[in-house]
Amino acid sequence: MESMGKKPRRRRSFTPEFKAEIVELCQRGERSVGQVARDFDLTETAVREWVRQAERDSGTRDDGGLTSDERRELAELRRENRRLREDVDILKRATAFFAKETR
Repeated sequence: MESMGKKPRRRRSFTPEFKAEIVELCQRGERSVGQVARDFDLTETAVREWVRQAERDSGTRDDGGLTSDERRELAELRRENRRLREDVDILKRATAFFAKETR
């Protein structure tokens, strides 16, 4: 049986400028989030998330979510943490190798 309903959308990426424009349209209050999403062929969920993120970044929303700067910093720290764990693992193996060689 073939799949009924809509086909999944291909994942698209948007520039920060485009997102800011969409958020501004929503915040003006002239059109609803749903209407803006339909007008620009976007998902309503994505538009709502862009609005939420913009509110967090501007400090007008305090829901415990991370600002964009905090998200970037967290990603950077996670990358650094992963690299440091790999370094420690390599050093452990080297220590074990040299300890075995000196016996």
